[in-house]
Amino acid sequence: MHHLAGRALSLLAAFALLVSAARAGEPIRYPVLGRAASPEAAGFSSRGLQRVDALIRREVAAGFPGAALIVIKDGKIVKSTSYGYRQKFAGAAPLPTFAPMTSGTLFDLASNTKMYATNFALQKLVSEGRLDLRDKVQQYLPEFRDTEGDTIKGKDSLRIVDILHHSAGFPPDPQYHNPAVAGALYSQQRDRTIARVSRTPLAYTPGTRNVYSDVDYMLLGIIVERITGQRLDDYVEQSIYRPLGLDHTLFVPLQKGFSPGDFAATETLGNTRDGAVDFPNIRTGTLLGQVHDEKAFYSMAGVSGHAGLFSTTGDLAVLLQVMLNGGGYGRQEFFDRETVELFTQPSAADPSYALGWRTNGDREMEWMFGSGASSHAYGHTGWTGTLTVIDPEFNLGIVLLTNKKHSPVIQSGKNAGRFIGDLFSVGRYGAVVTAVYEALQ
Repeated sequence: MHHLAGRALSLLAAFALLVSAARAGEPIRYPVLGRAASPEAAGFSSRGLQRVDALIRREVAAGFPGAALIVIKDGKIVKSTSYGYRQKFAGAAPLPTFAPMTSGTLFDLASNTKMYATNFALQKLVSEGRLDLRDKVQQYLPEFRDTEGDTIKGKDSLRIVDILHHSAGFPPDPQYHNPAVAGALYSQQRDRTIARVSRTPLAYTPGTRNVYSDVDYMLLGIIVERITGQRLDDYVEQSIYRPLGLDHTLFVPLQKGFSPGDFAATETLGNTRDGAVDFPNIRTGTLLGQVHDEKAFYSMAGVSGHAGLFSTTGDLAVLLQVMLNGGGYGRQEFFDRETVELFTQPSAADPSYALGWRTNGDREMEWMFGSGASSHAYGHTGWTGTLTVIDPEFNLGIVLLTNKKHSPVIQSGKNAGRFIGDLFSVGRYGAVVTAVYEALQ
């Protein structure tokens, strides 16, 4: 089952939803994805989409590891294609035969977890009236408070909305897993880490700037758990993914029946950056089916609000359609359109930030949204090489999943310390997204 193409699974899931609704005598309230008869039938040029293929295949031939792409428009799957290889290396050594990428390959979504797990959960809780974004964090986490020794204060008045805007004052990455960096915040045990997150000192006065921080979404994931009484993975898998028939969207997949061969590989030598990094219990082998993010893996047992989710292009297309539909799919409703609009409204302080979602608010975001997206487009990226773009003005969704970190680390020169995969235009996203928009007729 795990090796079926993701697009086929999504279509089967859609059919199952339709059959279930028909048997129950309930109306289909929201559009369900189908397959476009042709790109032209959905407003695309076949020749234009072939240019997208050529761009990605050219870079795979030049050394980029692999990718999977799905494009949806007007409730139809216009394109679903895989490229290159899900695994090229075992450790530092190239495999004698590279393992090909398929449309059913599962990817480590990295920070796209923030959207398709944590934000989906928050949007659902807000729509149900179980969470008010104006509430103080302390209402859900009483232990989250200023202390006498804090150099910068402000926790006592921080609200959920401040965290969602990445303006709460937290540093980007405290590295709880690494004692040399984290100091007293060091933890590689989930319950202990949860306590450390609330104790993390502020790095700047809240509300004075927007600083993208994993701490924000670790906190939000903890808040979801406090409200629901369930661990984050249990809540989103039972309340959102399973009702949608998304069996390939989940946390800690190796504990839930999947095998390493189902995944796109990430870093070749664990978390060592080809031997440059070390800390207790560090992994040194090629990562397959384990979340790459160190805080999620070592400090949060693989389940965190900021990272840990795995999925396929086919499953993510359904989640994009939920957003384009205004919160529902088939006969399922998870949140309402007003909540979607609330979460995707650009911030007055920085128009490239909405509530968690990144928005195409200025030219600085062209690296992600390309040159053709509307000003209403929103989405997110993930460090491992994942991108989603949702553009309600075109009723369009794009998912580009890559394993760009499955490549050697550059040892010298101006790009020293970076992965080779980061330097390709596919790994920088914008060129691929632009080519998709250029294929629109």
